[in-house]
Amino acid sequence: MRKVSFPVVLVAVAALAPAFGQSKYQNKLAPYVSSPQRVVDRMLEMANVKASETVFDLGCGDGRVLFTAVQKYRAKAVGIEIDPKLVEATRSEAQKMAMGNRVKIVQGNLLEADLSDADVVTLYLLTQSNEMLRPRLEKMLHPGARVVSYDYAVPGWKPKWVERVDDPGSRSSHDHLIYLYEMPPTKDPSAKTTAQDE
Repeated sequence: MRKVSFPVVLVAVAALAPAFGQSKYQNKLAPYVSSPQRVVDRMLEMANVKASETVFDLGCGDGRVLFTAVQKYRAKAVGIEIDPKLVEATRSEAQKMAMGNRVKIVQGNLLEADLSDADVVTLYLLTQSNEMLRPRLEKMLHPGARVVSYDYAVPGWKPKWVERVDDPGSRSSHDHLIYLYEMPPTKDPSAKTTAQDE
């Protein structure tokens, strides 16, 4: 993989954190919690992102997945975010970082988003949200597309790889895992019909 330094991502995201933290919009699919930068790095590494590909981040929040995909892998990036304040701030930051032609942030419900152009999809939602999203992923993603989910599995799918990650700053008692899936997904015969949050 090509290694490119990108310290500006951490500086930009850190500068945006107070504004994002004050957002009052309640996303029913998942609360807004930003992924640690090292987790973002590992998710994209596991997905084996290529420069010719497009990365979709569903619930893109402060845009750190998008910015990293562009700067580190020279990919295109599309974020779907329902919170208008997050959308406005992330669009503004993309312009400041001269990424306007490589990053697109769409305000809307990720369950209604057009995912047909995605080569890689990243998720940090809840298990039930992943289950709601699964039929759309199966319908719209092309064979070979990768789905990477932090912390919560996609019910009914068998991951190609699962990696445990250490998150010292987390207050959660459960293990932090990154799940990698490849389309079309292998079905998990042991999956429960009703998803329960981990």
